[in-house]
This record gives sequence, structure tokens and C-alpha cells, in this order.
Amino acid sequence: MSNVRVNARALYTIAHKEVLRFLRIWPQTLVPPVITTSLYLLIFGKMIGGRIGPIAGLSYVDYIVPGVILMSIISNAYANVVSSFYGSKFQHYIEELMIAPIPDWVILVGYMAGGIARGLCVGLVVSAVGLLFTDLHVQHFLVVAAIAVLTAMLFSLGGLINAVFAKSFDDISIIPTFVLTPLTYLGGIFYSIDMLPPFWREASLFNPILYMINGFRYGFLGVSDIGLWTAFAIIGGFTALLFVISLQLLKRGVGIRS
Repeated sequence: MSNVRVNARALYTIAHKEVLRFLRIWPQTLVPPVITTSLYLLIFGKMIGGRIGPIAGLSYVDYIVPGVILMSIISNAYANVVSSFYGSKFQHYIEELMIAPIPDWVILVGYMAGGIARGLCVGLVVSAVGLLFTDLHVQHFLVVAAIAVLTAMLFSLGGLINAVFAKSFDDISIIPTFVLTPLTYLGGIFYSIDMLPPFWREASLFNPILYMINGFRYGFLGVSDIGLWTAFAIIGGFTALLFVISLQLLKRGVGIRS
């Protein structure tokens, strides 16, 4: 069997395992985002949104729906890979993959595929929930799809890097709690940065999640605080950087062989 066929079979096996993993426990992976999203849209969109008024000519609930969807994609893509990869370290079966005659990129892409799949599945479920609160009209489908996939890729890689350095189950919750959650909430999900004072408006531009949310919002609504190509450049650049870092960590066996 050629190396290409071996690598393809190995990639399929890892990705298939990762997808079945989160589908098998769907009450824990797919249901909680539905409840959380419903609460966000009910409280912020319906109860508080009427007092805030329109933003960029859109009702408040319409304005926040794309950000809420992308927030679910971010958190679930990250959570899937960080928990799965650390679990493989904890149970010591990652060593079997590391010594198998397959390239490190196959392992990396396999785990990343699981994170992307979970992120996109949750995104679709959350989008369906959003239809209960507002009429979603996708103005630029390719933009929505591209940013959803790239963002899921980026945070899948981030989850893998977290898992590589984690030494306990507590360590896999540090980054989501103290880094990911603040950046997400300050990324313009519930507001436009044009509403901020000049200092905080400029400070927000250093938050990469701002570019993802605004690009995603543009795909749905056609409005954005950030240029679309700037958003793609930021997302693509960070994704490429984290892919190279993740690949190097696997090649060196950081957190696995040491």
C-alpha cells in the first residue's frame, strides 16, 4: 500500500474517531450550546435589546445573532481538541500514534478535523435556534462558510497547543477561562466598537476575535466595523502560525516524550 493511501486511511481513522467521540455524547456537546444561546438571545436580544435600540440600522437581536453563533463555534472547536488530545496523553495512547509510521501532520489534521466538525455542527444547531428569535438572511454565504471553517481551524489548533502543555485536567480550563472568554466577550459580539470611547476602540483592534466576529457578521448582515479582507488576513495569518507551531510541538514530542 502506498504512503498516500496509508496516510489517507490514518487521517480518516483519526478524524472519524474524533467525530464519533462528540456525537456519542451529544447531550453534553450539542445540547448545552442550545440552552446557552436561547438564554443569550432571550435576555440580551429580546428583553434588553428593545431598550438599546438599533445598531447599524439593524435590530439589536439581529445584530448579535452572528456573534453568538461564532462564539459557539469558537468554544466548541477549542473544547473538543483540548479535551480529546489531553485525554490521549492522560491515557497514554498518544504514544501509539507518535510511533506509528505516519507523518505528524496526519495526527494534527485528524484532531483538527474533529474540532472543526464539532464547531460547525454546534454552529448549525445554534443557527437553527436563532431562527426562533429572528429571521436569519445570509447575504454572503461563501464569507460565512469560509470564516466559520477558518475560525474552527484556528481554535482547534489553539486547543491542541493548550493540551500539549497541560499537565492536569485543571490546566485545560485555564486558557478558556482567563483568555478565551474575555477576548470573546470583548470581541464585539454584543456591541459595535464605534460605540466605544476612542481609547477602547483602538485597544479593541488588538483583539483577533474582533476580526472574526465582524467578518462573520458581514457575511450574514452586510455590516462590519472591520474591512473584510483585513479580517481574512488576520484569521488566515493566525491559523497558519498556530498550524506551524502545533506541527513543531508534535515533531519535538513536547509534553509527550518529555
